[in-house]
Amino acid sequence: MNLFDNEPLTNLIPFDGIAIYYGKIFDVEKSNFYFNSLFKQIEWKNDEAIIFGKHIITARKVAWYGDKPYEYHYSNGTKIAQQWSEELLYLKKTVENISGETFNSCLLNLYHNGNEGVGWHSDDEKTLKKNGAIASLSFGASRNFNFKHKKNPHKASIYLENGSLLIMKGEIQQNWLHCLPKSTKIKHPRISLTFRTIV
Repeated sequence: MNLFDNEPLTNLIPFDGIAIYYGKIFDVEKSNFYFNSLFKQIEWKNDEAIIFGKHIITARKVAWYGDKPYEYHYSNGTKIAQQWSEELLYLKKTVENISGETFNSCLLNLYHNGNEGVGWHSDDEKTLKKNGAIASLSFGASRNFNFKHKKNPHKASIYLENGSLLIMKGEIQQNWLHCLPKSTKIKHPRISLTFRTIV
C-alpha cells in the first residue's frame, strides 16, 4: 500500500485509538538517500534508561531534535533537543503536509540490525501533548510493528517499509501498547523518525 495507489486509508486498530499506515511516501531512491544522509550526519548516541533500578545502555542509538531545547523525560532519563537540520525540517514538513498534523520535535532511533528492537510500551509521557499525533517515518530495513490492547486480547501488526509513514493518534497511547520486535532475520539497519508534540 502507498499513496500512489490512491487506496483509502483505514484504521489498523478496531477501537480506542487511531493508527493510520500511509505506506511508502518516498520512492526507493529517495528513501535510500535519506537513510544514508541521516546515518552519517545525525549525532547518534546510545540510549540510556533505568529499568528496575538498573542503569541500562542500549545498543540502539537515538537523537532528539526540536523547535526549542525541549527536555524529554522517559525511562528515568532526560534529553535536551538539538536544533533542526534543514533535512529534518524538510522531512517534518513533508509528514505534516501528508498527515494534516503538526509537530515540534522528533526522536530518532537507529537500529543496527534485527537484534535491536523496543519492547512493549506507550508513548504517554506527561511532556507529550495528550492524544496528540505521533508520526513514525521509516528508512532502511523493513520491520514488523505490533500493537496490543492494554485490557483485552486484541492485537494488530503492520510491516513498516523503507520510506513509509505511520500515524498514531487519538486515545491510542492510553489504551494500546506497541513494540518493534527483534528478529534474527533482519541483517540491515533501520532509522525511524518519530515526530511528536511537546507541551
